[in-house]
Amino acid sequence: MRIDLDGLSLRAPHADDAQALAALANDRGVWRNMRDLFPHPYTLQHANQFIARQAQPSPNRIFLIDVAGAVAGACGVHPLSDVYARGAEVSYWLGAPFAGRGIATKAVAALTRFGFEQLGLARLQAGVFEWNQASARVLEKNGYVREAVLRKSVFKDGQLIDSFLYAKVNPAL
Repeated sequence: MRIDLDGLSLRAPHADDAQALAALANDRGVWRNMRDLFPHPYTLQHANQFIARQAQPSPNRIFLIDVAGAVAGACGVHPLSDVYARGAEVSYWLGAPFAGRGIATKAVAALTRFGFEQLGLARLQAGVFEWNQASARVLEKNGYVREAVLRKSVFKDGQLIDSFLYAKVNPAL
């Protein structure tokens, strides 16, 4: 699956993306805003494992963010389960050379349309660590609303911090 946008694409990862993916992901600034499942340091072996996992059947839809043929980051839709099965969590990260250029905002817009139009989801949500105001702005620019402050809910990088829950409901409902 591939989603083409003005100046960027969301696409499946390929084996030849591993080197670029590892170089971008091996950044403490990226790791600091991700869940602990995202390793640091991020090695070529981690990149190859990630790419191999994406080739397996999964309810998750994971895309690389590609800017003019260069890997810029990744994003995904992660379906929820049980009574929350009409919703999903969205995730995204960008490598430092691509930050501040509106790329994440465009990627989240495309991911949101994909979740609502292609997957038929009723609700998309994302968690944001309190220190990641850039990520909060990306969501707000895409019509996501801060629904909750989860006080002292995240232990990351040796600190106990708040996180914010953002959500957007499918406007077709």
